[in-house]
Amino acid sequence: MTKEITTTKIAIFQKKEVRKTLYKNEWWFSVIDVIEVLTGTERPRKYWSDLKKKLENEGFIELSEKIGQLKMIAPDGKKRETDCANTETMFRIIQAIPSPKAEPFKRWLAKVGYERVQEIEDPELATKRARAIYKAKGYSEAWIEKRMRGIEVRETLTNEWKKRGVKEGQEYAILTAEISKATFGMTPSEYQKFKGLKRENLRDHMNDLELIFTMLGEASTTEIARNKNTKGLPENKTAAREGGAVAGKARKDLELKSGKKVSTNKNYLSKTRDDKKLQG
Repeated sequence: MTKEITTTKIAIFQKKEVRKTLYKNEWWFSVIDVIEVLTGTERPRKYWSDLKKKLENEGFIELSEKIGQLKMIAPDGKKRETDCANTETMFRIIQAIPSPKAEPFKRWLAKVGYERVQEIEDPELATKRARAIYKAKGYSEAWIEKRMRGIEVRETLTNEWKKRGVKEGQEYAILTAEISKATFGMTPSEYQKFKGLKRENLRDHMNDLELIFTMLGEASTTEIARNKNTKGLPENKTAAREGGAVAGKARKDLELKSGKKVSTNKNYLSKTRDDKKLQG
């Protein structure tokens, strides 16, 4: 199947993360993520390799044609080609997995697929659902407002990059790393390690100030790119460094005056664990 550069999203099934991405205007899901959720195996890739042989032996000969190698964010923060399947193919795969979670997962999968149809008809639904998911996970209204605003700022920036000849995927990642390094002194992958994260979305684990400075860096980059009419990767790389430097200078100034670092290794996972300890 033709490979495409895609944007990874995270869906939640029974508090477990499943990567998904839009391809040909429908959701495609990471097969190994689904297998890990349904089986609990620590070796989902090996399970999937064995399952593929089993399915093909049972007559699902077109399986390889229906599996897409799409780029998704891997645990190391880099985009890697991942076996993905649309809802229809995923249903067929699930049928071959003995798991008590199979039926509820099928219902969840059908619901996610249907929600995509609704979102095409009414794009505001995607934003409303994102807010609802964050609220259900325990985030405060104030944090959610900043996170949603950050998503808008990021989208404005990537739209600007697209207009200026920057290629989606690897080049976006390069520019994002430049902004982050100038803002926080760390690339996104280094920041993930700093916070003890693996596959989780870094921005979902930032506090209010981290989100604010992330937005400042990206909004500044957008403004600089527009005013300088940058073209291509090299010129936008310079703009990314300059935009990040604006946020980096503001961050350092705040740290100097407050006596406290903006970047923290705390994340939502540790916050959830701390809350459970208090409740226990």
